Amino acid sequence: MESKQRCGTVRTLLNYRSFFKDIRVTEVLECLKKYGQRLDLEIAKEMGMPLATVRQRLTGLAATGAVITCNLTRFEGGKRIDAWQCRVSGYVPPIAPGRKAKRTT
Repeated sequence: MESKQRCGTVRTLLNYRSFFKDIRVTEVLECLKKYGQRLDLEIAKEMGMPLATVRQRLTGLAATGAVITCNLTRFEGGKRIDAWQCRVSGYVPPIAPGRKAKRTT
């Protein structure tokens, strides 16, 4: 039984490895690392990809634990916009350069 479980784990790891070989998936991940938290709409626009393709890749990345997504609903001009807000799991972007605002007391 242990060998079946180990075989399943190895198979899963190989699937993840082949998943990350896709250059577009890595590009989505790099885009999120570069800009921090982004909407799927913004990623699709920046990469010149259809929204359905970006969502498919984000779903795969979320399944591996590399990305965290949440559903977001906005209303702009009375129009409902449904989007996914995404960020890299465990990644904290560097502090922006320049002066920081002082705390008010």
